Amino acid sequence: MTKQNDPYLTQTDLLSWRMERDPVLRSTIVAVALLDRAPDWGGFVRMMERGTSVVPNFRNKVLSSSFGLSPPRWVVDPDFDLSWHLRRAIVPSPGGIGAVLDLARTAGMTAFDKDRPLWEFTVLEGLPDGRAALVMKVHHALTDGVGGMQIANEIVDFSRSGTDRGPDPQAVPAEGGGQRSPSRTGLWSLHTGMRLLSRASSAPVGMSRALTTPIATARRVAAVTGSVARFTRPVTKTLSPIMVERSTRRQFAVVDVPLDDLRRAAGACHCTMNDAFLAAVLLGLKRYHAVHGAEACELSVTLPMSLRVDSDPLGGNRITLARFTLPLVESDPGELVRVVGRTVATWRDEPAVGHSSSIAAVLNLLPASILGTMLKHVDFVASDVPGPTVPLYLAGAKICEYYAFSPTLGAAFNTTLLSYSGRCFIGINVDCAAVPDVSILVRSLAGGLRTVGELGTSDSPSASR
Repeated sequence: MTKQNDPYLTQTDLLSWRMERDPVLRSTIVAVALLDRAPDWGGFVRMMERGTSVVPNFRNKVLSSSFGLSPPRWVVDPDFDLSWHLRRAIVPSPGGIGAVLDLARTAGMTAFDKDRPLWEFTVLEGLPDGRAALVMKVHHALTDGVGGMQIANEIVDFSRSGTDRGPDPQAVPAEGGGQRSPSRTGLWSLHTGMRLLSRASSAPVGMSRALTTPIATARRVAAVTGSVARFTRPVTKTLSPIMVERSTRRQFAVVDVPLDDLRRAAGACHCTMNDAFLAAVLLGLKRYHAVHGAEACELSVTLPMSLRVDSDPLGGNRITLARFTLPLVESDPGELVRVVGRTVATWRDEPAVGHSSSIAAVLNLLPASILGTMLKHVDFVASDVPGPTVPLYLAGAKICEYYAFSPTLGAAFNTTLLSYSGRCFIGINVDCAAVPDVSILVRSLAGGLRTVGELGTSDSPSASR
């Protein structure tokens, strides 16, 4: 049974909610699970009935304040209808992954009905050989990638015959609907402001230490201030000379590689698998630019960093977004992995990472148009989501492939790696105005993944330098 203590959207959830005032920044996550057969519909409905009780916000909608002084909040949807959120459809002939991705990207391009809970699941039947697919659409305010994996664990089985989870939980509803009084709203604003002020003044060091070591204190405060400035700096120029246009049109594409290939490559370079993945994307983009006769010395990336800890509740956003540049001129793949590793490690160690909520609170004070300006010049988004290591089942159907398509957040495309049962399933969400030739981008990225994967072989010289 999951309890939701605070009905208000967190500052990071609110940030993704406000960005949608610009449809280019729509914060929709779509995941696609390819199944070996159609799930038992009755069993699937029962699983979702239980799952929505475990995660209260799957039965709650977002209600905005009429006073404008406090953020939207989660309230019980009095008209919650599970059958509205669960759909079934037949994939048009001849079917296949292409038809599934086309239906999935249409879902990703369609805005949510914000008078209902922010999710929709659709079972697609009619694929070749009796296979099926599940398209899962959720708003980013509902969860992030890692949280999405936690939620998924509540609606899947670990064997085809099912998993005994004990008695069904009873949902604990969030605070009821209706508008808050101006006094309650004002108290929330005052409380939030005081909390952020307290964090800003006390996070670097306590008051007693500030009095006894003023020079060290000043240095710490300067370090935090500088770090926050780096995290919030506006990106005013698109570094790619060809991926410059932005639109609301999207196309989905997929690539998959063995998990061990990237793991071995990362180990050979003494870096993380995420570093190897980022380097592979960069090598792919180098190829893509070369096809167009273009060059770029570096590209800017938005890298979601998970801040989730075991004590956090299911759902919600527990991430911070780091925006920085990575080189596109390094010719040695192994050295590129190491350069990426050092750069990412530097950003993960930034003092501002621990102040992500406060940073989001400041950004939420800015007009949404300024947020769009900060994000639309970023070249790409890359995310790495650790997934289940064992096969999963959905109402009797085995999940064979599992892809996630995260929002572009104003960039030319988002590429999300989801590891599942020994493979890396990579979903690519492309802005069609920035990348009109998606097939060339996919081939280029696949080539970059092969090049990095080869670093894990014993006869690769660049990996051992």
